[in-house]
Amino acid sequence: MRAQLHPKQSERLAHLRELGILDTEAESQFDEVVDLASKICEVPISLISLVDETRQWFKARVGLDAPETDLDRSICSHVILQHDLVEIADTTRDVRTADNPLVVGDEHIRFYAGVPLLSDGGLPIGTLCVLDTEPRVLTDLQRTTLRVLGGQLMRQIELRLALHQAEVLRGEIDHRVKNSLQTVLSVVRMYKSRVDNAVAIEALSAVERRIDAVAMLHQELYQTSQSDRVALAPYLVRVASLLEASAPSNVRLDMNVCAVQVVSSTAANIGMIVSEFTANAIKHAFPDGRRGTVTISAELSADGATLQVHCRDDGIGNANPAEENEVTRLGQRLMQAAALQIGAEFTLEAQSDGYHLLMKMPMRAASSVGQAAE
Repeated sequence: MRAQLHPKQSERLAHLRELGILDTEAESQFDEVVDLASKICEVPISLISLVDETRQWFKARVGLDAPETDLDRSICSHVILQHDLVEIADTTRDVRTADNPLVVGDEHIRFYAGVPLLSDGGLPIGTLCVLDTEPRVLTDLQRTTLRVLGGQLMRQIELRLALHQAEVLRGEIDHRVKNSLQTVLSVVRMYKSRVDNAVAIEALSAVERRIDAVAMLHQELYQTSQSDRVALAPYLVRVASLLEASAPSNVRLDMNVCAVQVVSSTAANIGMIVSEFTANAIKHAFPDGRRGTVTISAELSADGATLQVHCRDDGIGNANPAEENEVTRLGQRLMQAAALQIGAEFTLEAQSDGYHLLMKMPMRAASSVGQAAE
């Protein structure tokens, strides 16, 4: 006997499609549910059956080879007309199932129990069901378990949709942020190309570096599953790579940053400091084609309570200090202010073997720590 259509069939099918779960690949969290249901109910077959317009499709299954069946073979299409667990102790004695091909055919199904998967609005999309080739009766514990598993399963399916929608929204926001940053960068570069004053060009270059650093931070935030924490090592590598691309062939960058996660505001300040130091070193530390290296390192103290960031170059140092201008002094003040914002001790010195910047900050903001990564 084929089941009647659900009274809210159109709405039910619309919600099923909205969930985006039909014809998706197998997922372990669903496979585990049917495996558990089969074992607890001591039956050979368990299914997560989604009742579509002309078929029932199995999101997860044990004990049955077919990935779907037509509705003429569907017992679950009867169950979605109910609001609670349906148990058929002997399928040959129930009018809904006595002539079902699964019962009279080679599958020899003699027992069925299923709980409808109901949305918050009460719309059923399918069932969690268990089947056997022998008549039987479930225990109270088995019935309760099926009801609980069905409820949890529906929450899991709806959470899956919510996460997908959040990812789509996040992607849209990411696209708009990227476009906005690119627009600002284009304006800065246009002004930079039309300015003759060296100090103004350097100031615009500093603004350009800061925007690039923000874009890199945004990229790291988008790629992580944690909303406000980023991995420091790949972020600093991204920031430095932009500067290295514009560096002359005689200057090399070397980075060794431990694997640590910090909140985005901390990463932004560290990124700005590293960016300013590296840009100044590239510009001033290696005159007349002198070969040299800018080294950036970040390491944790033995107790993991402090992060030490060391930026240094092996350039001319205090042997022939570059003439300072207002932009250079502003850059130094910005680095000091950035260090102050994250509660870090900050020193910047010109020594005989080059410039050295040392920053020590407490790691209360860190979320996880790993091994060193270069």
